Amino acid sequence: MSLPNGEVTAANAASLSNKLSQMANGAIYNDSAEVIPIHDRKLDALEDIIESMNGRPLLIAYWFRHDLDRIKERLHQLHIPFSTLDKPDSIRRWNNGELSVALIHPASAGHGLNLQSGGSTLVWFGLTWSLELYQQTNARLWRQGQKSSTVVIQHIITKGTVDERILRSLQDKDKTQTALMDAVKAELEGCYGI
Repeated sequence: MSLPNGEVTAANAASLSNKLSQMANGAIYNDSAEVIPIHDRKLDALEDIIESMNGRPLLIAYWFRHDLDRIKERLHQLHIPFSTLDKPDSIRRWNNGELSVALIHPASAGHGLNLQSGGSTLVWFGLTWSLELYQQTNARLWRQGQKSSTVVIQHIITKGTVDERILRSLQDKDKTQTALMDAVKAELEGCYGI
């Protein structure tokens, strides 16, 4: 694809999927690894969500580095204090209620990371195809010790893009996984009385 700031090519299906996700999020890396902005719709939607939170804590999951950079730039423009949850100090500050906005990458939100003390709302700016990363990131808030009776998981989806397919795929994978676990439980109960 030719863009004013350079060529964008996809060598295979995985690369194409990444490029389509980048475009849905609002920017794309060209073949020289430069970021080409395409739209600000997700940033505008994120701004609306932050405003609607009225200062309540919000955790934002991003996928691409340019997503993080663009979100940070928008937060700076809005004079909204934030931190990226990539160090013990920022995680401590989130859990102590010192941050109203925190940013996290799903690959760094793995098993055992406790973020439930800092808030109960997570917004996905960019989705992952990985059900495990998706569930693990959601579970950082939805876990024992969560003070709120409700955890809200929101998705900023660009209509008519690969975003819709990714979200549908995650939902389908979850249904399949749940059905498999239910079948295994039933088998264990039936055969072994477990």
